[in-house]
Amino acid sequence: MQATLYFVHDPMCSWCYAFRPVWSQIQQQLPAGIRVHYVLGGLAPDSDQPMLSETRAYIQGQWREIIERVPGTLFNFAFWESCQPRRSTYPACRAVLLARQHGRDAEIAMIHAIQDAYYRQARNPSDDSTLCELAQQVGLDADAFARALNAETTREALLEEIRFARSIGGNSFPSLFLQHHGAIRSIPHHYTDAAAVLRSIEAGLAG
Repeated sequence: MQATLYFVHDPMCSWCYAFRPVWSQIQQQLPAGIRVHYVLGGLAPDSDQPMLSETRAYIQGQWREIIERVPGTLFNFAFWESCQPRRSTYPACRAVLLARQHGRDAEIAMIHAIQDAYYRQARNPSDDSTLCELAQQVGLDADAFARALNAETTREALLEEIRFARSIGGNSFPSLFLQHHGAIRSIPHHYTDAAAVLRSIEAGLAG
């Protein structure tokens, strides 16, 4: 029986970004017969309100903690001066959903483009204009993307995916869950040790 590994994430979650190198290693070394399924967890709903100063300080503190805990992770702190931060990640999540319609490669390309724009290039993926630029960058039809980004069907598709994420226990990001023999179990993740995660997956398959 095929097993499914669910990866619950948000493209604007800094810890998901920090997990990116190890997650890549994990996928390259997964046991045969495991299907990987990306699930958008939805960190923060749509908002036009500027981010509160306390939230700005908290997120910058998270960035600094990541730099200490996950060596080699790069952040461009100019974002906090050159952009108007908003606590709004649903637009970026919808962008990933639209990219997914064009296949797994396009989905991952959009995730990485959003992360690189936000964390390395000091661009704001909470802005539709940034997301439309990224859509064109990864090879999507920019006009079609712009029309679909805030369409009701796209919004509902994201909310449905978030409901699924919560139903399997995906309340924090990143999270991994293994579905095997009808059961779903949480897989502990490590930001610097792919082998430890793979051992947990193999134990889940044996269980």
